[in-house]
Amino acid sequence: MSTDQPHSSGTQGGHRTSVLVVDDDPHLLKALRITLQAHGYAVDTAADGGTALSAASRRPPDVMILDLGLPDRDGADVLGELRRWSNLPVLVLSARHGSSDKVDALDAGADDYITKPFGLDELLAR
Repeated sequence: MSTDQPHSSGTQGGHRTSVLVVDDDPHLLKALRITLQAHGYAVDTAADGGTALSAASRRPPDVMILDLGLPDRDGADVLGELRRWSNLPVLVLSARHGSSDKVDALDAGADDYITKPFGLDELLAR
């Protein structure tokens, strides 16, 4: 993960953009939380799909960053369930590099897809 200067900020018109980061790697969750907060984003985290769906329904974020490899269910299933009741932008952040994985996630409703490892500047730009 790179710490280059971002191309965007988490504040738009005085409103802090809220981000729900969903990943089962506690180190990545912590790093993304700290970095996104430092860039002005309001950040919530979830380590599994059930918690992510509950958090998104309880307090809908402006955007979700979603890993596909979650411990309780596949991230693509989380995305499919989310799309039944929400159209919030979802950025998939996954170690799955295969073209079919990317196409499947985009077909399921993901708005963008970044593979791990990734550069923070790219994540913030998207």
